[in-house]
Amino acid sequence: MLELWDTMKLLSDSTRARILIILNDEELSVAELQEVMNMGQSRISSHLSLLRQGDLVIDRKEGKKTFYAINLNCNPSKAKLIDSVLSVLRADAEALEDQKNLKRVLNKRKQAAEEYFNSVAGRLGKNYCPGRSWEAIGHFLLYLTPKLKIADLGAGEGLISQLLARGAEKVYCIDNAPKMIEFGESLSKKNGLTNLEYQLGDIESVPLKNKSVDIALLSQALHHANHPAKAVEEAYRILEDEGRIIIIDLLEHDFEKARELYADVWLGFSQNKLYQLLKDAGFKQIEINIVSKETEEPYFQTILASAVKG
Repeated sequence: MLELWDTMKLLSDSTRARILIILNDEELSVAELQEVMNMGQSRISSHLSLLRQGDLVIDRKEGKKTFYAINLNCNPSKAKLIDSVLSVLRADAEALEDQKNLKRVLNKRKQAAEEYFNSVAGRLGKNYCPGRSWEAIGHFLLYLTPKLKIADLGAGEGLISQLLARGAEKVYCIDNAPKMIEFGESLSKKNGLTNLEYQLGDIESVPLKNKSVDIALLSQALHHANHPAKAVEEAYRILEDEGRIIIIDLLEHDFEKARELYADVWLGFSQNKLYQLLKDAGFKQIEINIVSKETEEPYFQTILASAVKG
């Protein structure tokens, strides 16, 4: 009872209630909360500290940044109280304005990635890109067999798909940058590949039907997703039963500049994190290995994961 009383006191403050409503929808940094709420850093940090002490929010460190989210694993009584209070306060004018601002902030995140990839369309094969090594791709290709339907999710220009299409039945290249699609289609036409299809779309909402492909690839794409779990779940959805997902990405690192230089949202993934993402989505026969380590700073390591749809 005392714990619920303390929770009620925390929820009685309108600013803290607004923060919880926002974090119930999206994991955000303090800077992003400032932009959403049009409020100073010290004030938001103070309220976040109280909410953390009350076990209402949790934090996650990603390099030098800290992201906050509502705690979904608190005891059932507390969770019911929070849900009841927030459901009423969502109709408040400030909360409604916060939702508009949140949408704008999330769009800004997405646009940063799109602008980066549009700017390097046609040059990805020439410019340096973390984790993109032929050593890693060689390991990746060992998992493939010909005459299959393949979805390359977050394909970029589709350079890997250009190779796969020479043996596959059909390859779908999905990317959210129009210039990447345009360049890839031009290259595909030039190479005479009639079984390679480019589609504009997001890896968190793939424009393919359920159970439509045999293999789903995420090559250096997952760390650009706002919600990696959604991308893995989408891969599961479009795979045939016993279909295989293959992920090649960066091992978790602390090179903070990757956000600015390459529009990375996540600083790689640990083996445990990738395993959990795949398991939660329903995959089985999960295999994860580190397949390469770069010899120059910041010494990016490449991780390869493979799993079968259960």
